[in-house]
Amino acid sequence: MNSPLLVTGGTGNIGRRAVPLLRAAGRDIRILSRHPLPPEPGVEHLAGNTVSGEGLTAAVEGVDVVLHLAGGAKGDDVAARNLAEAARGAGVRHIVLISVIGADRMPIGYFRAKAEAERAIAASGVPWTVLRAAQLHDFLLPLARGLSRMPVMLAPGGLRFEPVHGDEVARRLAELALGAPAGRVSDLAGPEVLDVPTLAAAYVDAAGSRPRRIRVPLHVPGTIGRAYRAGVNLADETADHGTATWRDYLTQNRREPARR
Repeated sequence: MNSPLLVTGGTGNIGRRAVPLLRAAGRDIRILSRHPLPPEPGVEHLAGNTVSGEGLTAAVEGVDVVLHLAGGAKGDDVAARNLAEAARGAGVRHIVLISVIGADRMPIGYFRAKAEAERAIAASGVPWTVLRAAQLHDFLLPLARGLSRMPVMLAPGGLRFEPVHGDEVARRLAELALGAPAGRVSDLAGPEVLDVPTLAAAYVDAAGSRPRRIRVPLHVPGTIGRAYRAGVNLADETADHGTATWRDYLTQNRREPARR
């Protein structure tokens, strides 16, 4: 029996995609989540909370690699510090962290917490790998759906995204977790840069709905608006890019329920 590979947030959106890939590679998996599922062959589930630190000591015991996917609107920096401390004490040999493109540049609390999480992992004394990814298609789906239902589309002007498919992010994370520590690796973004009206229009087309022809651009004020208009949240020329487009994702989403 090999040492278990710990996946925090393994029941979440990306975790549910990454865990089968790791199992297919022959790894035994331990999943830490707030609401653990029943055990299954090769997969152990433990209850815990990375932000409060509950269950972390037991979760990292005997583990050689940690894939840290657990995250939320707040507390990602605290969670990373807690996990780094527990991993160091348990002799973990590799931590893989998912972060977000623009973590150290976007003037938004969520991005700042991700940057702090990166720093905590890098300073942990445990060999590490960090992958920054663009927003998932799944993240933008509710936005596009909501805008499509408005009689008049109030679209934030200048907001552009480079969405990436969750399956492609999961595959890259699985590769990194199965490999040697690599530090900060190339960012992973989708194959196209899309503004909000284009995202919504593609959703309307894919859903077969009546198009909303009236669009009213909204000005996003302040430093956040300037950052988005400058493309600070977008990948640079060193990034890797997936192949699945927004329209590919919408077509797939028509055939099968969206994964949450």
